[in-house]
Amino acid sequence: MKVLVTGAFGNVGTSAVLELWQRGHTLRLFDLATKANREAARRYGCKVEVVWGDIRRREDIEQAVQGQDAVVHLAFIIPKLSRTKVESEREPELAREVNVGGTANLIAALEAMPSPPRLLFASSCHVYGATQHLPPPRTVSDEPRPKEHYARHKLECEELLRRSRLQWCILRLAAALPLALILDPGMFDVPLDNRIEFIHTRDVGLAIANALESQAVWGRILLIGGGPSCQFYYRQIVERVLDALGVGMLPESAFAREPFGTDWLDTAESQALLRYQTRTLDDYIQDMRRSLGLRRFLLPVARPFVRYWLLKRSPYLPRHIKRWREAWALR
Repeated sequence: MKVLVTGAFGNVGTSAVLELWQRGHTLRLFDLATKANREAARRYGCKVEVVWGDIRRREDIEQAVQGQDAVVHLAFIIPKLSRTKVESEREPELAREVNVGGTANLIAALEAMPSPPRLLFASSCHVYGATQHLPPPRTVSDEPRPKEHYARHKLECEELLRRSRLQWCILRLAAALPLALILDPGMFDVPLDNRIEFIHTRDVGLAIANALESQAVWGRILLIGGGPSCQFYYRQIVERVLDALGVGMLPESAFAREPFGTDWLDTAESQALLRYQTRTLDDYIQDMRRSLGLRRFLLPVARPFVRYWLLKRSPYLPRHIKRWREAWALR
């Protein structure tokens, strides 16, 4: 199958490309020609075709879709943990141009073709908004109540797809953390007692590849998460990741109090169709440590300095807290 992947060099894009390439699909990767993306593209050599462009320009995406059997649409500006350093909540107008405008361009380019490729769109569980006051899990039939620009953009794109003449599938993803360590201030935006469902980024790639090869998913919205074994309170994820890195848990006062738009998901239907839940948080931690290479041995040595640096990035830590005291804490 000839598959175009937009946003191919991001977190989920990298996982989807790896899984699709391993299955022998012919891949065309579309993304911005940034320095980081060009360096990432070199890893593939001649194994894939790379098309550089801007999804906001209709002519760029019209060229990219030609001759394809399916499109995996991942190009999106996200709120945090972004390799681009552009955040949807800080630059909402730019984000909407890319997220909604870019998706509209893609749909228009596909609808203009005599035999349009199928379109798989990666949405997010953020479309449900803050749901901690509701009993879990979230289901496809729950009413979306997006809070942030990012989630509203995802929902707008879902509606564009549903009104289109294309064969489409929408996957609403749980928290797919990147394997590359990104110590971003966004890590403090989730309250420690917030429910959150984790999914390994490689399992997202597996779900995408299985969906493209399935006949049962088109015209459907599916929730994609790690399943019951990956349903946590945020405190559990932070503790396990920071302990594994030798950094240690940070004080509760550094984290937000307002409920965040993550929750546990009902993934029974998607798992029955796609059989993608193969990895756990332990697998993620092992993979993340491997990705750090020799740096993982330096983190425990530099523990107080790493903790202090992280605490400085928290917008929630009260000013009267002595950060060096917390940085040297043995908790």
